[in-house]
Amino acid sequence: MDVASKKDKLERLRLLHQKREEAQRQNYKEVVEEDRKSKLPSNWEVQKRKIEWEVDEEKKKKEAIKDGQDYDRLKALNIPAEIADQNYRKRNKKRNPDPGFSSFEEAAIRKYQRLSKQIKPDKERYERMKKKMGQEFYPTSNTLLTHLEEDPQHNIDKMAEDIKNQIEKGENYSRRRTFNPDADIDYINERNMKFNKKLDHFYSKYTEEIKQNLERGTAL
Repeated sequence: MDVASKKDKLERLRLLHQKREEAQRQNYKEVVEEDRKSKLPSNWEVQKRKIEWEVDEEKKKKEAIKDGQDYDRLKALNIPAEIADQNYRKRNKKRNPDPGFSSFEEAAIRKYQRLSKQIKPDKERYERMKKKMGQEFYPTSNTLLTHLEEDPQHNIDKMAEDIKNQIEKGENYSRRRTFNPDADIDYINERNMKFNKKLDHFYSKYTEEIKQNLERGTAL
């Protein structure tokens, strides 16, 4: 085997070795990425696209204001007529503001939706954290969060005020009956008290006179 042929084979072997290493690195990246995605919530991609859309909307709005234009008008001009009609009918659709209590689960959902509508995302803080944290902004089970910022004080105060209002509202609308110390005690325990109340509810109009006679001592 001549020297030129040997060098040619060695070069081809080196190139094959490089391609194999590149394929291994690429496979490893894909496995890591697939593992990261599998550990994210099922609706993560939808939420991510929504947040990115909101950030983009905010940028366009600031640019329109900077140019002295009405952003809502510019946005409306780019909406197709059928979509605008659907949005109009949806906004004007009459809804029952108080569907009433049907279950604790539905009550919790309505409360969550009401509180969620009060949240106003801080787009600038979102972008700042995204740049600062890099890949840690999309955490996995193996991610150590080291660049977190403390919540602003006004957010903490708002949460405390909301919890206080919930406690006060619960106290105002509690179904618990307060104990009346001046009421007559005609029971020996709580179970007997409830039973007497049921009897009084159904039969008091028939036994009121007998009860009064017994109290006066004039019963026959």
